[in-house]
Amino acid sequence: MNKDQQFVEMFRSSNKPVIFTGAGVSAGSGIPTFRDPDGYWTKYSPHELANEKAFRENPKLVWQWYQMRRSVIREAGLNQAHTSIAEMQQRKPALKLITQNVDGLHQKSGVRDVKCLHGNIFDNHCLDCKKLSTDNFDTFDEPPVCSFCGGLIRPGVVWFGESLDKDIFNNSVEAALQSDLFIVIGTSAVVYPAASLVELAKQAGAKLVEINPEKSEANSMVELYFSEAAECCLPRLLKLI
Repeated sequence: MNKDQQFVEMFRSSNKPVIFTGAGVSAGSGIPTFRDPDGYWTKYSPHELANEKAFRENPKLVWQWYQMRRSVIREAGLNQAHTSIAEMQQRKPALKLITQNVDGLHQKSGVRDVKCLHGNIFDNHCLDCKKLSTDNFDTFDEPPVCSFCGGLIRPGVVWFGESLDKDIFNNSVEAALQSDLFIVIGTSAVVYPAASLVELAKQAGAKLVEINPEKSEANSMVELYFSEAAECCLPRLLKLI
């Protein structure tokens, strides 16, 4: 039995499959992880910009960086990794998706109940009072002011040094512990606490599969490894399911 057939058997026999994705899933859409393709932003480290201290000290700079990233994501389309995952959930409704991505493309593909560990780049909330804002700030060149408290509006992502949303993380932990098949796609599995979900699934007895051009830190735990880009591997596997 070849690897493709092994995967098909694993997927068909699973009752509570979980897919855990990272930036590699959106790479096929041309979305850079942090940096602007034209090179302007390459002089800044993500660690310098994606934190509260940087935003308070230079809110316009940080806001413009996120506005650039939002623009890139808006122009990008879904790739076959996104659409294949959505179809896999259609065929097996019990499938749960946990992602480290903030681009919202899984939701756009039609996947239900996406657990977004690191937030959503298109959400906005007040830095101080935390109230969510539903206003459209697409054309704003600098961060707007909160209409409730006067604080600055910031992107709704989890910055370095911040904790994950407790409910989202707890729900993700529960899904990992209950899973019988845990599929790791396009993540280096080095960012904690997100990466701990792989370990929890393994400890709970789930079968692990990795789809990634390069082996991640989780690779030593997997039963099956596909050294491929997600947008190439997933459509082929989907045809066999």
